Amino acid sequence: MKKRTATESRKSTETNITVKLNIDGEGKAKIDTGIGFLDHMLELFAFWGLFDLEIRTISADLKVDSHHTNEDLGIVLGKAFKKALGNKAGINRIGFAAAPMENVTANVNVDLSGRGSFQWDLPSFCAAQKGYKAQYAEHFFEAFAKQLGMNLNVKIDNPSKDLHATLEPVFKALGIALDKATQIDPRRKGVPSTKGIID
Repeated sequence: MKKRTATESRKSTETNITVKLNIDGEGKAKIDTGIGFLDHMLELFAFWGLFDLEIRTISADLKVDSHHTNEDLGIVLGKAFKKALGNKAGINRIGFAAAPMENVTANVNVDLSGRGSFQWDLPSFCAAQKGYKAQYAEHFFEAFAKQLGMNLNVKIDNPSKDLHATLEPVFKALGIALDKATQIDPRRKGVPSTKGIID
C-alpha cells in the first residue's frame, strides 16, 4: 500500500506552523505548538489514533493570546490529513468511539464526507486549563473538521468543571474514531460514496 503521509505548512503574519503526518504510523508524536496543554491533547490524539505526528510552531503571536495559533493548528492538521488521504479510495470513511476519564465520557462520531462540520455540547462552566479555554478547543475542532472535510460530532456525558478531564477523553476518542474512519477495507474497491467522489 502506498504510504499515506503528508507535510503541510501555513505561514502568515500571525503564525508559522509545519505538520508532518503518517496516517499508518505507530502513534509516535513530536509536538511543540507553543501551547503546552494542546501539546498534551495532540499527543493523546496521535497515540490513540496510531498516527505518527510532528507539529512545530516556528513562530506565533502567543504574546497576544493563543487564538491564532490554536485555530491555525487546526487548519494545518486538517489539510495534512486531507492530503495524506488522497482520493480516499478504500477507506471506511465513518468511524466512532467513546472514551472515559473519571466520570466523563466522550462520544465522537466522524464521517470523512468532504463536507466539513462540527457540533458538540460542551457546557460553558468548564474552567480554563493553563490558560487554554473551552472556546479554543471549539475553534481548533471546527478548523480541523472544515479543512479535512470531516463531519465531526462530539457528545460529552457528565462534563467536568476541570477542562482537562473533559477534553482528554474527547481527543482520545477522536484519535480512535479517525483511525477507524481512515482504515482501508479490502472489500471496498473505490471511493466510499455512491457518488463515486468525495471532495
